[in-house]
Amino acid sequence: MSSDDAVVLDGGHGEGGGQILRTALSLSLHTGRPFRLKAIRANRDKPGLRPQHLLAVVAAQRLGGAYVEGAEVGSKELWFEPKQAVVSGSYFFDIGTAGSTLLVFQTLLPSLLSARGPSSLQLCGGTHNVKAPPFEFIERVFLPRLAQLGHRVTLTLVKPGFYPVGGGKLTATIEPTQSIAPLELLHRGEVVAIRAEVLVSKLPMHIAQREQTTLCERLGIRPAACPIHQLTTSAGPGNAVLVQIDSESGGELFSAIGERGVPAEQVAASCADEVHEFLTAAVPVGEHLADQLLLPLALGKGGRFLTTRPSLHTLTQVDTLRAFVPVEISIEQQAGLAHLVTVRT
Repeated sequence: MSSDDAVVLDGGHGEGGGQILRTALSLSLHTGRPFRLKAIRANRDKPGLRPQHLLAVVAAQRLGGAYVEGAEVGSKELWFEPKQAVVSGSYFFDIGTAGSTLLVFQTLLPSLLSARGPSSLQLCGGTHNVKAPPFEFIERVFLPRLAQLGHRVTLTLVKPGFYPVGGGKLTATIEPTQSIAPLELLHRGEVVAIRAEVLVSKLPMHIAQREQTTLCERLGIRPAACPIHQLTTSAGPGNAVLVQIDSESGGELFSAIGERGVPAEQVAASCADEVHEFLTAAVPVGEHLADQLLLPLALGKGGRFLTTRPSLHTLTQVDTLRAFVPVEISIEQQAGLAHLVTVRT
């Protein structure tokens, strides 16, 4: 693959964060096309590569035997050129900070699914992060949807990790995909159950209890449907609230991560607001899942799904995919809050 085939991306485009980098790494490994990314994370308070982004680059480099320029913390430009097809095997990566292991996992997953043999991953860092999917979302929502496409992945939480200490660990087993099916999610169906839970580690219990009270009031559920889980294996303090919606078409999960200085009631209320927006839209796919489904559909046999109004993350993902692969993606508003996303490969 020559440099003439390289994809040139503007890291300040759209949402202007780490998503452009991670998606580009995934697509480069899968297609073999090199890319140059300029103005990395231009729209963030600390632009350039942060440790968790650098780890994604280093991990992708290892999988694809890639030639890389600009792989250092703070770098605002990156050249990434795979030199070999991704080899299946056992891999271990430690972010070294509380950066999200789930985002690194999603970066590496597409290429490992297309490898010739099974693979295993061990990732250390954060497992419940602000602005990243928590472990439970990937395990309970994202992976079941991938299974509908024909992908076989198992994810295990060994130890939770919260900002700023990190120290979390997850493992994954990835089987090579034998056949891929298109995905069609056009009806949510009846809501079967609404369940919530509060995770708390090395923090006063009143924080979790206040979140539990707020969730029960806002969602109309009983405390028995919103248990508090004290995490004893986490290396540091942390807190998260999770709300799972089980419907006839499958599950969705919404979350909020506790932060220093943010009242417990506000953390829980922000999660409940997302739940109400999703329920009002009466669609099977939430905002965050919509963003994450685009890549596997673009690399597979496409599909259609109904979701809420597309986020800036989703629109940026569409543009990045179009830069790498010949895919047609349309987003059309339907009745009410629903939007139809169609991916044709």
